[in-house]
Amino acid sequence: GMRRMSEEGRRPPLNELAGRVAFVTGGSSGIGLGIAEACAIARMKVAITYLTDAHLASARTRLERHRSDWLAIKVDVTDRAALARAADRVEKAFGPVNLLCNNAGVGVVTPISRASFEDWDYAIAVNIGGVVNATHVLLPRMLADRRPAHIVATSSMSGLFHGGSAGVYTTTKFAVVGMMEALRAELRPHGIGVSAFCPGLVRSRIHLRDRNRPAALRASRLTPTPADEAAARFERLVRDGMEPLECGRKVLAGVTRNDMYILTHPEYRRGVEERFRAVLAHFPAHDEAVPARRVAAERDV
Repeated sequence: GMRRMSEEGRRPPLNELAGRVAFVTGGSSGIGLGIAEACAIARMKVAITYLTDAHLASARTRLERHRSDWLAIKVDVTDRAALARAADRVEKAFGPVNLLCNNAGVGVVTPISRASFEDWDYAIAVNIGGVVNATHVLLPRMLADRRPAHIVATSSMSGLFHGGSAGVYTTTKFAVVGMMEALRAELRPHGIGVSAFCPGLVRSRIHLRDRNRPAALRASRLTPTPADEAAARFERLVRDGMEPLECGRKVLAGVTRNDMYILTHPEYRRGVEERFRAVLAHFPAHDEAVPARRVAAERDV
């Protein structure tokens, strides 16, 4: 009896997608639109947040093709009150959210040594703050509801190892991976799945890093900076990235399996291996004496 009751208390995993409700931040272009379109194809009800009207027009074309129920809400993920209102609108239209995709992000591709405070504030506010804000708004609702639920955050391969010169971006993406790892452990007893999604290069508009940047966080400058050159280089590279819809399908496959990490680009495996090998190589030798009391204290932290 007891075991069955506790089993019944656990919500089922989110492995049946049809008819479920997805909320995708930054869902009107790039990876976010790829995820939203994959959700529509899986016959989910899809709500997206967007900032750019032109993107909404192209997103509409893509989503209406699948005759799915969808809703677009203009909201900046750094605006907490607006996110809460958006969540209310989604619930009113479709019912409780089953899948939260924290996807909104900005490609601040500046090296740390050249970054302005504006670069830092913008990248942190969106790439970390946006994930914090949407999770904070939707998680209590998911916990109160007994339906299947899952949270994904779009990090990056730059969230697992540093390659290249985008130090500011890397910092924010490492934070997202740590947050999802912690949240996954916290939510396991509640039966809510959590994934850190770490894509490699995807054909997207992330290189247009300033298109939605608030004026206050825009450095006033007239001459091209190294960051502008980096963005132009990035733009050329991004054209050869994975198609967003293929990426979106892989995200949903990872969600239905409740994968801790959703990894879509096999070519980055070596970079991850090198980083973890380096970490392991720097541990003190096994034969160093470790006081038992310290180990016990550490276990209780």
